[in-house]
Amino acid sequence: MSLRLKFDKISFRRKVKIKRYYKLNQNIRAEQVRVVDEKGAQLGVMPIGEALFRARQQGADLIEVAPDAKPPVCKIIDFKKFKYQEDKKQREGKKKGLKQETKEVRFTPFIAQNDFDIRINKAKEFLKEKNRVKLTVRFVGRQLSRQEFGHKLLEKAIDQLKDVSKKDGEPKWQGRLLTVNLKPLG
Repeated sequence: MSLRLKFDKISFRRKVKIKRYYKLNQNIRAEQVRVVDEKGAQLGVMPIGEALFRARQQGADLIEVAPDAKPPVCKIIDFKKFKYQEDKKQREGKKKGLKQETKEVRFTPFIAQNDFDIRINKAKEFLKEKNRVKLTVRFVGRQLSRQEFGHKLLEKAIDQLKDVSKKDGEPKWQGRLLTVNLKPLG
């Protein structure tokens, strides 16, 4: 198989912005429509012909915004202005939708003091960015027989992070990992 054919078989996925289709003016097929003006005030239920006439009088378009409603809801507004408002709403929704991430900071039970301090500083940065932090102590080989060192290490870490975080539950075992979650204050 040639390289060209191999390349053609690979599919590339891109994030595609889904555009919503709105029926305008003569494309609206309902006989009766509920009409709303540019500011959102209801003008009432009327035949489609009268709604189109009012839209033309104002020099605007009649846009079907809720086709599934009984009767369908149409808005009298310039289409370009309407699309701008819709895009603006979508952008605002994305801003509000910022999620809190969980960042993981890993330790070993017999970690050097300098390494411990570096990881604690990184955890403080994560907490100041309003992210949750998962502190994990990973046991390897014979270290598992000295579990009390892991508990002492987590208590020490929680104590150093108490000014910027709050413990979210008690330390738990997950196989060879001892974990505890911290959430930012405020």
